[in-house]
Amino acid sequence: MSDNTLTDLADLSVAAETPAAPPAPLREKQIDAQGRAYATGRRKDAVARVWIKPGSGKIVVNGRDQDVYFARPTLRLVIDQPFQVADRAGQYDVIATVKGGGLSGQAGAVKHGIATALTKFEPALRSVVKAAGFLTRDSRVVERKKYGRAKARKSFQFSKR
Repeated sequence: MSDNTLTDLADLSVAAETPAAPPAPLREKQIDAQGRAYATGRRKDAVARVWIKPGSGKIVVNGRDQDVYFARPTLRLVIDQPFQVADRAGQYDVIATVKGGGLSGQAGAVKHGIATALTKFEPALRSVVKAAGFLTRDSRVVERKKYGRAKARKSFQFSKR
C-alpha cells in the first residue's frame, strides 16, 4: 500500500526525463608535427610502418609506387579496403615501409597499418573500420618445424622393412 500522490509521481517522471551522462568522448586525434598519423601493421611475418596524411590518394611502399611494388591487382585491392569502407578513397596519401614475409603478408600488414592510422587521424571512423574487422591483428603465423618430422606436422615415410 503506497500513499504516493499524483504530484509525487509527476515529479518522478520529470526526474526520469533529465538527460543522463553525456556520451563517451571520442578518442583524441593523434598526429605528428608534419600532420601525419602513424601506425604499425602486422600480418604473418611482415611488419609495416605506415604514415598517412591528407592528399590525393598516392600510396608509396618502400619508396616505390604501389602499382610497382604490389604488381597483383588483388593485393592493391587489399590495401585499398580500409579507404573504401570509410568512404575516404583518394583523400589520403600513404607512405609505408614493410619488412619480412611475402607479398601477401606485406599487403595485409599495410592494410592493418592504414586502418589503424586512419582511426588515429579520424577517431570518428573507428567504429566503421572496426566493424569491418580491419583493426584486429590476424594472429595466424606459420607453425615451426619440429625435429623428427619432415615439416611442422608431416612425418617421414614409414617403412616396415
